[in-house]
Amino acid sequence: MRPLPFLAALASAAALSLPAQAQTASPGPNAATGNAFVRDSLASYVRRGLKLWNIPGLAVTVVKDGQVVVSQGFGVKAVGKPEPVDGNTLFLIASNSKLFTGTAISQLVEEKKLKLDDPVRKYLPNFRLYDSVSTRLVTVRDVLGHHLGTKTFQGDFTFWDSNLSRAEILQKVRYLKPTGGFRQQYGYSNYGFLTAGEIIPVATGGTTWQDFVQQRLLSPLGMTNTYPLSAGAGQRANVALPYTTAFGPLTRVPFDEVDNFGPAASLVSNVNDLGHWLRFQLDSGRYNGQRVLPWATLRRTREGNTLVSASRSSIFPMHFRTYGLGVFSADYNARQIFWHTGGANGFVTNVCFVPEEGLGLAVLTNQDNQSFFEALRYQLLDAYLGVPYVDRSRQLYGFAKAGNAETAKTVAELAARVAKKNKPARSLKDYAGTYQHPVYGTITVEPKGKQLLVRFSHHPALTTTLDYLDGDTFRSTFSNAAYGIFAAPFTVENGQVKTLEIRVNDGLEQDPYVFTKQ
Repeated sequence: MRPLPFLAALASAAALSLPAQAQTASPGPNAATGNAFVRDSLASYVRRGLKLWNIPGLAVTVVKDGQVVVSQGFGVKAVGKPEPVDGNTLFLIASNSKLFTGTAISQLVEEKKLKLDDPVRKYLPNFRLYDSVSTRLVTVRDVLGHHLGTKTFQGDFTFWDSNLSRAEILQKVRYLKPTGGFRQQYGYSNYGFLTAGEIIPVATGGTTWQDFVQQRLLSPLGMTNTYPLSAGAGQRANVALPYTTAFGPLTRVPFDEVDNFGPAASLVSNVNDLGHWLRFQLDSGRYNGQRVLPWATLRRTREGNTLVSASRSSIFPMHFRTYGLGVFSADYNARQIFWHTGGANGFVTNVCFVPEEGLGLAVLTNQDNQSFFEALRYQLLDAYLGVPYVDRSRQLYGFAKAGNAETAKTVAELAARVAKKNKPARSLKDYAGTYQHPVYGTITVEPKGKQLLVRFSHHPALTTTLDYLDGDTFRSTFSNAAYGIFAAPFTVENGQVKTLEIRVNDGLEQDPYVFTKQ
């Protein structure tokens, strides 16, 4: 996913082994308090949040004890236009796609078409990780568990929104050098979920991931305005437009097209349809009284496969966080909660459910540099689970404000260095040429007036403009504002340009790429 707002990393997961009948909750003692918050305070709380966090639009749904308490939009779909967000407004839900993939895999286990502990290479013989031991050992469970040894988001700059096919992405996975131990550390892995999704057509005899999700989940659940693929999302009726404030004022950004990463990130949905998904989760695999999938299938997705954290939170009533098959889990004021966040350029989203309380909620937003989508989830959980009132929006804004101020300071410092209009010691033509990275592949650098222009072989719609700073360092400003503004240093040895370092938004990939001149 993409831009990483503060607290998106709090996503976590733990197992639920209660019998199916235990999943239908009766109204708890805090239901009245929660419903009162929704009835009396939700609208004003959201409107304050949209203003504070500079968010154009938001949609929210709350399901309680089998009933939809609210499914409503706030704000607008597009800045400067009057059309309001409503319950059917579409948003890219990004990594909230993962539980659909985990559920599909779990159902194939239930149907005995695969096992979680089967080696990945039983289904994808050409699959390789960086080393031969991990390649031999890696299982279906492993690729869904975010414990492959690579860093969170490692490789995603190469893969996300690129022209690489799913098969080409999986070919490149072997070049991702782990920074941790296999099965030892949590490192959020989008390519792992792509791998799992590509196992589905092998295990089913030809049904693609998107067709399986459509046929086995979306259609039976009546999610008629939800789409497994992101292509053409911007041309659909009633769609929210994506925005960012990550590196400057509120700016429209392009729609991501991540169908090559589909099993990890490509679903497009709305809160009305996600209310169906939540009712299905809260009723042990039933929808409108009809069995859609066995309870065992859902239970398997919730079992903790990876420990994310065993440390007590300093601001939330949480202690343990684990990850299952596409869903995080934690304790929250003595209940077990399940959730996932999702982020694409211009969108951040949240889906959460608490089976013990018969409670589910979803929050969809169209501005990616904010934590209000998390604050609203916690505010609703607090109201329904009896946590004393704290304004979660103001609380999280205090944390985010410092980070945003630091980014703004860095951007301003780079602008001030550009404004000095220093002259490079060497010709811009000396920097021009083709550069290579072992994972990404090639980029080209070419003079453009007093600037340099970088083109990316796997992102034909993306460029970055290099403005000279000093030494052999330039300022990199991407054509897509969500990718960021950073210093881009060249290295020079014996008068010859050797490398160029390119950095992107940490929510896309955390480490810079060093490209070597060919």
